[in-house]
Amino acid sequence: MDIRRCTEADHSAVVSLSIRAWAPVFSSLADVLGPEIFPRLHPDWRTDQRRTVEAALNSSALQSWVAEEDEEVVGFVAISVDHERLLGEVYMIAVDSGAQRRGVGLALTEFALDELTKAKMRVAMIETGGDPGHAPARRTYERAGLVALPVVRYFKAL
Repeated sequence: MDIRRCTEADHSAVVSLSIRAWAPVFSSLADVLGPEIFPRLHPDWRTDQRRTVEAALNSSALQSWVAEEDEEVVGFVAISVDHERLLGEVYMIAVDSGAQRRGVGLALTEFALDELTKAKMRVAMIETGGDPGHAPARRTYERAGLVALPVVRYFKAL
């Protein structure tokens, strides 16, 4: 596996793999939030995620890389840096469903942490969900040495 800078030619592959990667996460969120709240928050999660990924890839405030296996894009990571607070964030990360559980996510996470170190950040942050669909991400981040700070977010249908 190689990790290299994301180019505009990669954008379509990154968007597609992200939708596949996050399908189980949104299914989990639907189960946790239920039929009243989930559709209000995510009436069309695929379209929303497509826009979010495209915005991240086109943002001048973020740096993005892709993981490739056999010349196929199988994952990506985007980071941001806050030079004032010396806080780096792994803003977004996704591994194609067919490439999961093979170390791609850990490699991308460690790569991003190295880039944040090179940028002289003092703290790195990654945010993820506490639902069952995000469990693989939490395991990956813990393997990379990150420490979880539990946050509780409440929702109510109105």
